[in-house]
Order: sequence, then structure tokens, then C-alpha cells
Amino acid sequence: MTKKEIKALISLLDDSDYEVAQHVEKKIISLGEGAIPLLEEEWEETLNPDLQKKIEDLIHDMQFNVVLHRLQEWKEEGATDLLKGMWLVNSYMYPDVDFAAISKTMDQLYFDAWTHMKDEMHPYDQVKSLNNVLFREQKFSANTKNFHSPANSMLHLALETKRGNPLTLCVIYMVIAQRLGFPVYGVNLPNLFILTYKMDGVQFYINVYNKGLILSKADIDNYILQLNLNPVDIFYEPTSNLEIIKRALRNLAFSFEKMKDLEKATEVTKLLTAITDDDPAIQPE
Repeated sequence: MTKKEIKALISLLDDSDYEVAQHVEKKIISLGEGAIPLLEEEWEETLNPDLQKKIEDLIHDMQFNVVLHRLQEWKEEGATDLLKGMWLVNSYMYPDVDFAAISKTMDQLYFDAWTHMKDEMHPYDQVKSLNNVLFREQKFSANTKNFHSPANSMLHLALETKRGNPLTLCVIYMVIAQRLGFPVYGVNLPNLFILTYKMDGVQFYINVYNKGLILSKADIDNYILQLNLNPVDIFYEPTSNLEIIKRALRNLAFSFEKMKDLEKATEVTKLLTAITDDDPAIQPE
């Protein structure tokens, strides 16, 4: 269809005949995300508030479907790129944020960290050096004031403001650490996402939310004991990229529930369901 034909179609979205309006909506959706810029253009040009509302809803639905399908593709391709997975979560609230922009920021952080590394550094020294770059030089820190804000789950905002929740900060730390060649992975602790350094009999833990504090297995034992939980492997061992993205979506859904925005909480749960084989019940994390 030509641009003129598509714009003519968009103008029929508020047709008084419900069946015509529904047919037009389905036709526009079938055109895919390429039609979104034309919808946005029509929204700016029209003075009809009813048509504007229908265009807004349609754009949101189309963008939501794009995120859902991309998340499914990401999972089916092996969920290998954690940064891309977090960007897709980011896209639910900020569809215009470019993955290349996030990658560029991460590239610079990696380069800054790489310049501080030396050959044959002890694992503890590797971690302390990365801590120094991220928490002293770059001044990343925990966002404790707005812990349950949905914005706290947005990777691009964590990179811009240098504030985030445990998961967003851990993802930034972990991606850089792995690019540096460190065997650093996520760990699904209850109520607190942390990292573990694990290789050749060496294993310790990193609390990124507390400026990279190094923890022992005994520290994790005590934490689990305080929560009155039984120690199970999931609390100690590396988790997958897919599980990290599921947790990011659960966090986001829970944030919307806390804000009483049940419509968005339901939508995010649909995204979670799309990449989950079991029941994705929302839990605070």
C-alpha cells in the first residue's frame, strides 16, 4: 500500500460503523510496525480527540505485539544476548530507545574497566578493580528512594542516571565482567539478585546493590537462614539469561501492581507468559 492509501485507511479508524472501524484496525495491524510512523503522523495532524485516542491505543497494541514476538524470538534463538533481552524489557515502556545507544554506553564502560585490568590478577582483585571503575569512578549506586518504580527496571535509565535496582545494576556489571573474560553469572536469591564468580574450584559472591561487596557461601547461608528458607541450589548456583529476563519482567509487573496500574501489570505478565513454560505468578523481588 502507498503512504496515501495507508493514511486514508487511518482516517477511517473512527468510522461511525463499528464493523468498518474494526476491519480498518485489523488491516492496519496487518501492515506491521512499519505503519507506526504514519499513525504517529496522523495523530499529530488530526484535531479529532476520538481519533487521536484510537491511534494511541492502536500504536500501543502494535508496539506491545512487536515486543512480545521479539522476546519469543530471543528465547527461541537461545537467549544468548542478555543485553538484548534487557533492551526488549526496556522496549515495553520505551519503544523508541535504540539498542545501538545502549550498546555504545556499555562499550565505553567496558573500555574504562579494561584499561584498569592487569594480566594474572587474582579473582578478588579483578572484582575490586571493576568495583572501583563502576562505583567510585562512574558512581553507579542503588536507587533506594524509588525502589519499586517501574523506571528502576529500565536499563537505559539505569545507564543514564547511574541508579537502578539490584537486577539492572547486576546486568550492567555482569555484561561488562563477562566481556572482560571473568566467569561471573547471575544468582536468583530471594528478594535480592546477586552475582557469583565461579571457576575451577573458586566461588564467591558479589552484591552489586551494595557497591560490589564480596560475599562468601557462609554469608549466603546466613541470608537464607534469616528468611527462614531451606537452602537449595538455585540460591547458590548460576542462573540462565532467560531466568534473568523472567525476573526482570516479574519485577516490572510487580512495580505496576504497587502503583495500582493493573492494566500494565497484566500486559507485562503476558510478556512473561510468552517466554515461560510454567505459571508466571507475580512475586516481589
